[in-house]
Amino acid sequence: MANSVLLDTNIVIAALRKEARVLHALAATDSIFLPATVVGELLYGAHKAQHPAKEMAKVESFLTGLDESAILPCDHATAQVYGWLKHQRSRLGQPIPENDFWIAAIAEAVSESPQHS
Repeated sequence: MANSVLLDTNIVIAALRKEARVLHALAATDSIFLPATVVGELLYGAHKAQHPAKEMAKVESFLTGLDESAILPCDHATAQVYGWLKHQRSRLGQPIPENDFWIAAIAEAVSESPQHS
């Protein structure tokens, strides 16, 4: 996965808003990946927007431009990492937003997967 990036929701939103620095950085990558959690957050945001159809079209257009394997699912390995991460942060008294745990877990699980090395 040389020169590949895993995007969070904020970066995708910046890309959808056509922020030059983000578009420039994304253009320099070989591969873009999105955790399924991020896709869900984007779709939720589109549904609750003032103009849902317009926002949904933006999200779908962005997703259509990605490789079929770009959306990373949650699976058993992801759930194991999620449980460990959440436990560690809870023990330290350092909570983070729930979906950020899932995004981190997907990133960690994928980085440990032989097929994505």
